[in-house]
Amino acid sequence: MKVGVVGAGMVGSASAYAMALMGVGSQIVLVDQNDKLSLAHAQDISHATPFAAPVQVTSGGYEDLKGARVVVIAAGVNQQPGESRVALLDRNADVFRQVIGQIEEYAPDALLVVATNPVDVMTYVAWKLSDNTKQQVIGTGTVLDTARFRTLLGGYLGITPQSVHAYVLGEHGDSEVPIWSSAMAGSVPVTQLAEQMKKPLGAKQIEDISTQVRDAAYSIIDGKGSTYYGIGAGVARIVRAILDDERSVLSVSIMSDDILGVKDVPVSLPRVIGADGVITDLMPDLSETETEALIKSATLIRDLADRLSL
Repeated sequence: MKVGVVGAGMVGSASAYAMALMGVGSQIVLVDQNDKLSLAHAQDISHATPFAAPVQVTSGGYEDLKGARVVVIAAGVNQQPGESRVALLDRNADVFRQVIGQIEEYAPDALLVVATNPVDVMTYVAWKLSDNTKQQVIGTGTVLDTARFRTLLGGYLGITPQSVHAYVLGEHGDSEVPIWSSAMAGSVPVTQLAEQMKKPLGAKQIEDISTQVRDAAYSIIDGKGSTYYGIGAGVARIVRAILDDERSVLSVSIMSDDILGVKDVPVSLPRVIGADGVITDLMPDLSETETEALIKSATLIRDLADRLSL
C-alpha cells in the first residue's frame, strides 16, 4: 500500500525513514515544495532498504499521491522572532489550505496523519479543511510523550519500556497530563513494582519523571535544534496500525465532541486505531487531580483553536 509524506523536512524524512525500516506499506512517496530536498531524502532512504524491508521510496508531486491509503502531513512554517503563537498558527493554516486542497484532489480517500506542530490545533485545522470524518484525521498528539513516559518509567524501574503500560493525555505540550493512577508494569501498578524493586515512587520521583517527560523536547532542541527521530517512529507506528488494521491502542489526537465537559476539542486519549482510523476512545479512570489537569489542558487547546481565522 502507498503512503504519502507531505513535507520532507526533518520530521517528514524521519517518518519516511522509520516506515521504510519497519516495513510500513509497500511504497512511500515524499512530496515537498523543494523538489531537490524530497528527491535527496527519497534516494538516501531507499539506499537503506536493502538492510531492512522491501519498501519502494520515491519523491514526486501531489499527483503522485494518487492511490495513497494514508498521507502524513509534516509541512509547516517555523515561528519567527517576536511572532505570536496564534500568528504562527494562522500562517500554518494557510499552508494547510494549499496542502490539503492538493491531497483532496489527488488522494481523496486517504486518511490523514498530522505531525505539524502545534499538532493538536493543526489536527483541528486539517479536519476543518478536509472532507474526512473526525476519525480519519489523526494527530500524532501525545504518542511521543507516552513513549517518553514509558521509557523513563522503564529506566527507573529497570524494565523494558515495552512492559510499561502508561499514557500521557491532553495536549502535546506544557499542559500534558501523565496518568500515574492507572500506570502498570506488566500486570501490576508501577508503584507496587517499584516497592518490590526497592525503588519507591514517592512524590519527588513522580514529579521528577513527569517534568522530564514534559521538558524532553526542550532538552533535545537545546542540544541539536529539533526533535525528529522519536516522532518519526511514532508516525510510523500510527500508519502501521491503520494499514494493517491492527486495532492497536495509541494515544493520538482527534476532534472530540466532548472531553470532560469541554466541547469540540482536539485532544489526545488512548484510542483504538484500525483501517478506518479511530474506532473508539478509551478513557482511563482518572484521579481528581488528573481530571482537573485534563480539563485544563483541553480548555487551553480549545481556546487556542477558537482564535484561529478559518
